[in-house]
Amino acid sequence: MLLHVNTSSGVPVYLQIEAQVKQALAAGALRQGDTLPSVRRLAAQLRVNPNTVAKAYQNLEREGVIRTVPGGGTYVADSSPGLLKSEKLRRLRPVARELAVGSFQLRLAAGDVVKLVEDELDGLGGKR
Repeated sequence: MLLHVNTSSGVPVYLQIEAQVKQALAAGALRQGDTLPSVRRLAAQLRVNPNTVAKAYQNLEREGVIRTVPGGGTYVADSSPGLLKSEKLRRLRPVARELAVGSFQLRLAAGDVVKLVEDELDGLGGKR
């Protein structure tokens, strides 16, 4: 797994790591049970503070995306998080708002935005 961070993007590095791990999982680049680099190893590769990687891993573990075995490594979780639909929607609401604001500013029709999202979902292999 190859991650890249942009320290000048304005997005905190730990959020970039979280997003890239989730994206790799959704795209199939990471599969259930795959091993992730250790905190120290990933921090060295990205040239960031190990605490930054640890924070990303803690958040991913809290969300059920990864699991850590003390002394045994970090792995992609065996099953998707068993969250209630209301919690899943709550987590996506900020992304939906950002998309809505952006499409409003660009004066795009709602149908075009929906089609764009559907195309992206289809690009993930129809995982709906």
